Parts: sequence; structure tokens; C-alpha cells
Amino acid sequence: MILIKNGRLIDPESKRDEVTDILINGEFIARIEKNIHCEAIDEVIDAKGKIVSPGLIDVHVHFRDPGQTYKEDIQTGSMAAARGGYTTVVCMANTKPTVDNKETIEYILNEAKKSPINVLQTAAVTMNLKGAELVDFKLLKSCGAVGFTDDGFPIMDSFIAKKAMEEAIKYNVPISFHEEDPSLIYNSGINHGIISAEMNINGALRTAEDVMIARDCVLAIETGARVNIQHVSSGRAVEIIRFAKLMGANISAEASPHHFTLTEEAVLKFKTNAKMNPPLRTEEDRLKIIEGLRDGTIDIIATDHAPHSIEEKEREFLKAPSGIIGLETALALGITVLVKNKHLTLIELLEKMTLNPAKLYSLSTGRVQEGLKADLLIFDPEEKWVVDNFYSKSSNSPFINWELTGKVKYTICSGKVVYKTAE
Repeated sequence: MILIKNGRLIDPESKRDEVTDILINGEFIARIEKNIHCEAIDEVIDAKGKIVSPGLIDVHVHFRDPGQTYKEDIQTGSMAAARGGYTTVVCMANTKPTVDNKETIEYILNEAKKSPINVLQTAAVTMNLKGAELVDFKLLKSCGAVGFTDDGFPIMDSFIAKKAMEEAIKYNVPISFHEEDPSLIYNSGINHGIISAEMNINGALRTAEDVMIARDCVLAIETGARVNIQHVSSGRAVEIIRFAKLMGANISAEASPHHFTLTEEAVLKFKTNAKMNPPLRTEEDRLKIIEGLRDGTIDIIATDHAPHSIEEKEREFLKAPSGIIGLETALALGITVLVKNKHLTLIELLEKMTLNPAKLYSLSTGRVQEGLKADLLIFDPEEKWVVDNFYSKSSNSPFINWELTGKVKYTICSGKVVYKTAE
């Protein structure tokens, strides 16, 4: 048994915010009350001055396994997640081979059994992410897929997108969309604007994102599907999603830490480590994303953890792949950028990183309650630290050498300590 003493428990679902003790027996939370005394305690964790919350949940990661394990694999990705305070991650389907068949998803889920955290897997919406032929939703759900997404590739055929939403309803799963119309993108990974002009590059119009989100919002209203809009970067898109929700759409939306922290100007300083899809946009867009986080238009903070090798990122800008890693810095960026600047309270930040992601995938985690799995995070919301190394195989991050506030001290998954910071 593990006894957590004197921690400030913050549970977004119950709105509980108090100093208390938590007793973990096996995989589960046995008791939550003040001054717990119990025999046969195996470990006592003094959490005085620390926050105890649900373990973080990331609904958008790329672990590159199978096919590109030189960038990341399920075990290294899991350790990076645990270090960042995550006890559950949802992997995207754009592996090699694509997760559009029984064999690939079974391989991934067998590897996931070796992970110290909960690794869940989505399946593709269309065969080989081509946007033309739907996968077998029934088969892949029965094999363990928790949702469906062609992340990285938009589904351009509106009929296919609508049929996919109908299949998602039929099998009671969320469906997530990457929203960029390639016909409105000159070059991906950089916003089409002042900075791209300075670099003599034509970039990605934010209209590419807006038109796809508008279409899928309309289809979500029409079908009633549980639709998740991935990594919103456009301020206008936030307004479209807000309007669609008012019209009754069952939509959730993600914001990534890099999109609420950085703007297109970061490309000049961080080069390819600030190249991602959708791209970093203007300060106006960044503030609109924060506004969407504040008013609930954007429900979820998800990292879009996308590892790439140093050699790949050192290519010239247009030839380098898009994406950055994010699991080990997300919580601290949320505290540093959103909480410290009073855009969100701590409980609001945690809601978007625990409870709301759990709701999207109908998980029982994301909560701290007696009788539930002991998936917990203990962190110091005031401790400053410098980003200087990673558990991930990759290091493609613009945040290296940044001083951030908010330090993970313990990550506990199913009652086991899976990460403990070095003192």
C-alpha cells in the first residue's frame, strides 16, 4: 500500500480542492480523508506543498511504432509520458504500416501491455489514410481501437467524412479530424504571412484550416457524431467551433501547448523545431486559442507529440518533417503560460488535461475518487526548472533551455510509481 500524506488534492470532476491524505491499495484508491493511519504501509509519500491530481491524459501522440522506431517506440514514448505526468495516452494511426488492419493494432496493443502507463490506440478512418475507402469500424473496434482518425491527412471527400461519422455513431466511438485543405497550402509547416514572406517561402493559409473545420462542424450537426477537432491553430476556427457548439454539435476541440505559447515568429529563432502542421500562426490567433480555452470552446489540451530524428530536423526548412515532441513539457507550459498569466485556474487547466480527455474516450480515469484506479500525478506548481534533456528518443523541441514553472514529482499508474523525480 502507498500512503500519500498532506497533498493538496485537486479533482476537476468533483471540484474537490483540499489538503488530505490518499491511501492506495493495489491498483485502486482505497481512502481519501485527512490523517489516515494504517498498518502495513509499503511507502509513504510526503506531498506537503504539492498538488495531487488525476494522472494526465493525452489524446494525441505519435509513438512511431511500428515502422519508425528510430524516432520513438512505445516504451520510450511511455517513459517520456510518465515523466510528463501522463498515465494515459492515445496513439495516432499513421504508423507504418497504417493501423487499418487487425494485425497492426494487435501488435501495438501487445507492445502496450509492456508499458508502465495506459497506451490506447486509434485506428485509421480510411484505408492507408487515402481518404477513399472506409476501414472496417466493427472489426477494428473489436480488436481494441478506442477511436478513429486519419490524423495528418484530411478527408477531402465530404461523403466519405459523413459516412465515417455515421459509422462512429453506430459503434459509439469518437472520430477525430486533421483539418487542413491541401489546395490552400503552398508549403506546409509554416503560416502564410509576414514570416514566410521574410523567408521567401509561401506557407499554409489559415483558411485551409477554417474551411475544413466549417465543413466538419456542419456534418457533426447533421449526423450527431462525437467529433474531435485536432490541434486548432486558427483564431477564426475557434469562432466557428464556438458557433457550431451553440447549434448543438457534439464537438470537442484540442489545443496544443505550442499553439498557445508560440507564434509564427518562433520559426526565425527555432527553425525546423518550430515547423509543425498546422503551423504556428499570429499573435491574434494565439490569443484567440487562449480565449477558446478560457470559455470552454476548446475542451482539451493535447500535445501532438511528434518525434523526429536530429538528422531529419537538420534538413533545410522545406524538406524537414513537421512536428515537435511535447509530453515532457506540456504541464509546465500550461502552468507557465496559462495559469501564471491568469488565463486559466489550476483546476481549469487540469480539467482540460484529465477529465475532458477522459470524457472524449469514455474512460473511468481522469478522476480521483475512492474505488477508482489509482492513476495520479503529484507535482509542485511553483518549482522552476530548465528544459535540458528528454526521456523521448527524440529532442525536436523549441523549448530546450526554457525556464518553466511546474515540476512533476511522482507519476502513479494503477497504484505503481512509474516516475519519480530525482531530488
